[in-house]
Amino acid sequence: MTDQQAIKQLATWLNDSSYTVVLSGAGMSTESGIPDFRSNNGLWKNFDPAYVSSVEALENHYDLFNEFYSLRLQDVETCMPHEGYEALARLQQNGMIHAVATQNVDGFHRRSGGRNIYELHGSLQKIYCHTCSNMHSVENFKEGAACSCGGRLRPSIVLFGELLPEDVWHQAITAIRQADLVLVIGTSLQVYPVNQLPSMSQGRTVLINREPTPMDRLFDLSIYSSAKDTLLEAERLCLNS
Repeated sequence: MTDQQAIKQLATWLNDSSYTVVLSGAGMSTESGIPDFRSNNGLWKNFDPAYVSSVEALENHYDLFNEFYSLRLQDVETCMPHEGYEALARLQQNGMIHAVATQNVDGFHRRSGGRNIYELHGSLQKIYCHTCSNMHSVENFKEGAACSCGGRLRPSIVLFGELLPEDVWHQAITAIRQADLVLVIGTSLQVYPVNQLPSMSQGRTVLINREPTPMDRLFDLSIYSSAKDTLLEAERLCLNS
């Protein structure tokens, strides 16, 4: 099946589905120019990127932690959601997509007008104190300021060594389990436990990713292409059918 045939099949399923859920990952963001730090060659400033984004780095190498996340915040502020995000939002407005669960922390789904967004890994642009949980501004974090309690500021994201927010996780599971159609977009499905979500669906499942993943056998349809281009074409076919 060619990509065009697969997108036509996707559009048919979108039109037929009564409840569709999207699960998005880093591949959505990289098409907007957001770097995927996991794909860097080996180390970030001589540290494993997984370490830089860990609780241990927050507590023991705060200057490094702060610099890394200040750069990530800068990326989010200078990049814009691509047209694929807007296509998803329009499909939501037309009742063809009902919820979005995302591993991304850039807030692009919300900025594009999406609704029912479950941010499984949190949001970069919400800053709070690691000690007392008081909220702070992004500017305070970038400046390396401390909380009035003396605690360290951090983005409201899930670091390595932390659990996913329980309420958001259960909301995503509930949505996936009731879906007739689940679209998994821009993720290699290597991060646990989010990689378990597609297998919880009783409906059809579609993968949209530039490369094959180790879990492709679980999908009813796989499209190896740009998320932006695929979503724009699927939207065109849906709205013109």
